[in-house]
Amino acid sequence: MSFVPKGIIPAMITPLTQDYKVNEQALRKLIDYLIVNGSHGIFVAGTAGEFYGFTPEEKREMIGITVDQAKGRVPVYAGTGSVTTRESVLVTQIAEEAGADAVSVLTPFFLKPNQDELYKHYKDIAKSTKLPVLLYNNVPKTGVNIAVETVKKLADIQNVVGVKDSSGDFTLTSEYIRNTKGKDFYVLAGRDTLIHACLCYGGNGAIAACANLAPRLMADIYDKFMAGDIAGSLEAQYKVAPIRMSFTLGSFPTVLKEGLELLGIEAGPSAAPIGTMTKEEKRQLKDMLTEVGVLK
Repeated sequence: MSFVPKGIIPAMITPLTQDYKVNEQALRKLIDYLIVNGSHGIFVAGTAGEFYGFTPEEKREMIGITVDQAKGRVPVYAGTGSVTTRESVLVTQIAEEAGADAVSVLTPFFLKPNQDELYKHYKDIAKSTKLPVLLYNNVPKTGVNIAVETVKKLADIQNVVGVKDSSGDFTLTSEYIRNTKGKDFYVLAGRDTLIHACLCYGGNGAIAACANLAPRLMADIYDKFMAGDIAGSLEAQYKVAPIRMSFTLGSFPTVLKEGLELLGIEAGPSAAPIGTMTKEEKRQLKDMLTEVGVLK
């Protein structure tokens, strides 16, 4: 398969109205903001996009809007992970029908499948679609880890093209890279503080939540690295670190949404039960975004 996942792909939030419906106008504006500021792709209906709060048909709407607004300028990746294989296949097929360029499939959560079960899960999803499939490992959120040997086996499936690793364990990320060398398989960082390190080790970029707030700065990590400006890439990575650290100021993903509102970009509330930040937390967030140069 010729599709190569690469660059900085924002794990886009989903702008909501006050009654928790998708805010189409705001979503279209956000997509343009991300693309104009150097993003190499758009990831819709992922973790930062609150995928867990939408029905399959609402996801169809979100993916369709994103594909329409992107207009082929960058690839559209759609999150299709679910608890069961059946629902993951359903949402993957919806993403394909809606025009997505690739899907990213989070491991099951709540359940604790073993590695053989995980392999079959991903194999069955890959068989159900013609789209490129990215594995998505996020142990802190799901409690489920895709072992290196399982990734190595899955990399032999033609349309399984890569993995996003949000484990935060760089040894694991690096082993994914080392053990899939020579295959048409690509590793993306999912932890925003490890993008430069991932590139240095042979990774292909990142699916990054911080890119909602600082798309140009995030793109600089990749663009400068690819241009041979290793020091410039590392400096951009240093500037991103405080943004990622600020996630602890509120319940995920409210910090991303509050940050976008500070930038004048409509994001709306997070899906209940997640609420808003305190005045003091918002002040700290504003000070940090000003300090790193994102907020003028």
